[in-house]
Amino acid sequence: MLKRLHDISDRRKVTIDFEGMQLEVPAGETVSAAVLAAETDYTRTSAISGVHRGPYCQMGVCFECLMEIDGVPNSQACMIEVRHGMTVRRQHGARGVSDEASV
Repeated sequence: MLKRLHDISDRRKVTIDFEGMQLEVPAGETVSAAVLAAETDYTRTSAISGVHRGPYCQMGVCFECLMEIDGVPNSQACMIEVRHGMTVRRQHGARGVSDEASV
């Protein structure tokens, strides 16, 4: 699917939980890069049709990388570095609106 341009085998590794799978990934990598390197085919589903979507721009502009990270939905996976013990889930359907928003 994707191929790394540089050898990163000497990097320290951290373990994250992705959909119940334990992934050993290089420290300092973004969540979206780690998930893509694990050869997953999508990170979220679209709000209307439920079609599979994946990270696109990898710089926080397109919002195609939204995932649930450590229980927090609508997290931009391309902007968050992996941490040991992190829990990552695909986000399904429409983004929710925070109950904390004041009118």
